[in-house]
Amino acid sequence: MFTGIIEQTGRIESVGPHSLKVKARGASFRMGDSVAVNGACLTVSKLKKNGRGTSLHFDASEETLSKTTLGRLRAGDEVNLETPLKFSSPVGGHFVTGHVEGTGRLRKTLKRSHSVEARFSAPKALLKYIVPKGSVAVDGVSLTVVDVSRGDFSVSLVPFTLSRTTLGSKKPGDTVNIETDILAKYAERIKGRG
Repeated sequence: MFTGIIEQTGRIESVGPHSLKVKARGASFRMGDSVAVNGACLTVSKLKKNGRGTSLHFDASEETLSKTTLGRLRAGDEVNLETPLKFSSPVGGHFVTGHVEGTGRLRKTLKRSHSVEARFSAPKALLKYIVPKGSVAVDGVSLTVVDVSRGDFSVSLVPFTLSRTTLGSKKPGDTVNIETDILAKYAERIKGRG
């Protein structure tokens, strides 16, 4: 379980048919750790530490590569990284499972006085779980939804988010990972049984 509060960004070193290698700062990672990479929960299968950081190796299933943007990444691409929530940690974002449900595209951005409003397309199957003032994770970043229309939704990106995550470098047409709020899915499931 994650919170969608990105701890750092890393750089893709390589992408294989079923694996990723990511360069991260610091050396606090261990074998077997879960790490959200652009919002997708992966397990560290190998690592190599040196004075400049840590090379993290992840295995990735066909399901992960087909449902997320991870299979399209290239060496040098920047990714968002988050380690799992600890029970002693405050929940600053919202509950994010790291189970990306699909992808969307950045449609456009609109500069506001102190933020950027970003509009993302999303599949209809995901849009039903995205509500105004609700939570959504885009490339693993916990965001509050501004509004929702028939084929897309918008979020407001403040300077801190723009400077500390990969969302600040996204351009219209770029693909992103989307995870909707798990509480909305549970509510629908319970209601359907009622």
